[in-house]
Amino acid sequence: MSYCAYITRIKDIRKHSNADRLQVGSCFGNQIIVSLETQEGDLGVYFPTDGRLGMEYCVENNLLRMKDVNGNQCGGYLEPEKRHVSSLKLRGETSDGLFMPLTSLSKFTDIKTLKEGDMITVLNGATICEKYIPKSNRKGSSGNSNATKKQKKKKTFKYFEEHIDTEQLAYNKHQFKEGDLCYITLKMHGTSGRTSYTIEETEKKKNILDRIFKREKLIRQWNYASGTRRVILDFNNDQNKGFYNDDEFRRKYHDLITPRLQKGETIYYEIVGWVNKNTSIMPECSNKKVNDKDFIKMYGDTTRFTYGCEQGENDIYVYRMTMTNEDGFIVEYPQELVKLRCEQMGLKMVPEFDKFIYSTEEDMMQRIEKYYDGIDPIGKSHIREGVVIRIDGKEKFKAFKHKNIWFKILEGIVKVDADAPDIEEAQELEIGA
Repeated sequence: MSYCAYITRIKDIRKHSNADRLQVGSCFGNQIIVSLETQEGDLGVYFPTDGRLGMEYCVENNLLRMKDVNGNQCGGYLEPEKRHVSSLKLRGETSDGLFMPLTSLSKFTDIKTLKEGDMITVLNGATICEKYIPKSNRKGSSGNSNATKKQKKKKTFKYFEEHIDTEQLAYNKHQFKEGDLCYITLKMHGTSGRTSYTIEETEKKKNILDRIFKREKLIRQWNYASGTRRVILDFNNDQNKGFYNDDEFRRKYHDLITPRLQKGETIYYEIVGWVNKNTSIMPECSNKKVNDKDFIKMYGDTTRFTYGCEQGENDIYVYRMTMTNEDGFIVEYPQELVKLRCEQMGLKMVPEFDKFIYSTEEDMMQRIEKYYDGIDPIGKSHIREGVVIRIDGKEKFKAFKHKNIWFKILEGIVKVDADAPDIEEAQELEIGA
C-alpha cells in the first residue's frame, strides 16, 4: 500500500464560500482548503488523504496541536501521535488532502532541485510522509503473531499470486491510451479474498546423498488454497484464526468455490457484510461526525457497510480471475470471460456500470462522475465507496480506484476512532513484522 506526497501546482483558486481567511483550490482534481497566502499556480507539496506526516516535518512547520502555558490550544491541527492527513468538511467546503508551500521542505533538502511531478516520502534520511496505518488492539491481528510468522515460513503455494493493490486514478490518468477497452465497476468496502486450484510444493525429507549433492526433494501436486490479500489461510490450524479471530466466514467461500475451479484458475473477490452476529467486516461510523445535515438526512445517524446483508450474514463479489500453468505463467482473464465463468460457477460479480473505448480524459471523467457518488446500489442504506476503472486486455491486471469525498471523510473518522479499522492495513503491519 504505497503512499507518497507530490510536488505539484495548485489550480482553480477561489474564495471559501463561508470563511474570509480561507481559500479553496485543486490538486489532481481534488478540492483542498488553503490559506490566503496561497496563490494560483504556486508550486508546493500535496499530501493526499490517508497519509501520516513525519514528526520532524510537523514540528518544523508548526503543524501539531498543542497547548500553551495557560492551557489554551495553539499550533496546528494535527494530533501529535497520529499526524493523520484526512478528508474533512470545514464550514460547508470539503478538503481532500493537504497542500503545503514548497518552502516547508527547506530544512530537509535544497528545494531548488525539486520539480513538478516529483514524488517524495523521505528526504535526506528524514521521513516526510508515509502510509497511515492505525495500530490494532484486536485479538489475532498483532504483527508479532507467531502463527502468522509460521504460516509465512510454511507457504508452499508459490504460484498463488497475492492481491494486486489498486492505485488511485488521480495519479495514473497517463496509463490510459486511446483505443483502450475500459470498464467502470463498483468499488466495494469489504475484505479481500482469493481462492485457487494451484500447484502445492511439499519438501520431502532428504537422505544423506541429497544433502551432500544439495539436491532438491519436492513433491508437486494440484491442491486448493485460499487466502486474504497477503496471507495464505490454514483452516486446520486453530492457533491461526486471523484478524477477526474467526475464519469460518472465509472457510464457507473456500468450500463454495473450490469444487467449481478449473486447474490453474485463481479467483479474486471481496467479502462484505458481517463476520458473525457480533462483528461487522468493516467498522461502522457515526454520521454526526461528518458535520453535514443533508448527509445525515440521507444516510441516517450511523453508516454500516452491510451491502444488504442481514446481521451475521455476508456475501462475495468477484472482480478478477487468472489462469496459471504448471510453470507459473499467468494469463489474465478479460472482463467478459470473468463474467462467463462467474455465471457458470453461480457467483456474483461486482456491479458493472459502463463499458467504453477510451478516447479522452474528459470523456472518461464525465462517465465516472455518473457513478462514483451517491447511495450504494446494493446496500441502499449507505453511501458507495466509489468506482474502479479497469483497462481490459492487458498482460497484467490494470485497474484504478476513484473514491468519493464523503466516503473519504467517513474513512478518516473511522481510522481515528476505531481500534482496527481495516483488515488489509492490519495485515500490512503483519507482513512487515
